[in-house]
Amino acid sequence: MSTELQGRTAVVTGASKGIGLAVAQALAGAGASVVAGSRTTTEGLDALVKEGSVTWVPVDLAEPGAAERLIEAADGRVDILVNNVGTAPPRTGGFLSVTDEDWARTLDLNLLTAVRVTRAALPLMLSAGQGSIVTIGSVNATLPDPLVIDYSAGKAALVAFSKALSKEVGPKGIRVNTVSPGPVETDLWLGGTGVAATVSAAAGLTPEQIVAQASATTVTGRFSRPAEIADVVLFLAGARAANLTGTDVVIDGGLIPTW
Repeated sequence: MSTELQGRTAVVTGASKGIGLAVAQALAGAGASVVAGSRTTTEGLDALVKEGSVTWVPVDLAEPGAAERLIEAADGRVDILVNNVGTAPPRTGGFLSVTDEDWARTLDLNLLTAVRVTRAALPLMLSAGQGSIVTIGSVNATLPDPLVIDYSAGKAALVAFSKALSKEVGPKGIRVNTVSPGPVETDLWLGGTGVAATVSAAAGLTPEQIVAQASATTVTGRFSRPAEIADVVLFLAGARAANLTGTDVVIDGGLIPTW
């Protein structure tokens, strides 16, 4: 355990599993007191709570007032905010199958939850004259895919929101950055109702074949691991990244081509 973030308070949304759980673990391991928000808990989150450095707040950030309740649990101090909540439902029926209700839910969870939690936490950071906001974006913000058309649009807006906010609050001591992963070994991709299972059912393939195809599009030939995303978040949250703001850090195994 390091002491890099000793005495700091961090709030993490979507912290019960996947990237959010890995981030909560990394921040707690670096000495931070972590307020973990999620609708439900898991064995992994329960274990962190039992260790004593993580407090779980049961909260559905799609509900009115939920963002404020989560930030209130931090007892008046938020040094680090990690916006992680999101959803990526595959649209195997194409664009015309995506209803207004589908669009509203996807944009709410992928964009507006981060807007609301950030709005609730920002006054505390402004009062302290310092803070770090790290938001989980996606490669689909710049590499949009019709299979996740509404998710891609939401993540693009999320990265743009973060970049714009960084310009406003940077002079006031608050850094705002995003991390954009490619495919990650989480339930979003690998769970029973995840991308691999949903796409395989529509394509007549096995989930393993879908994962193999997705892995083959990366230079490294594999998905990222949640802990690898958490390591980037930890760096951005701490003093080592003190002059880094308005940046989108891509961790995709070389998925996005560059020339």
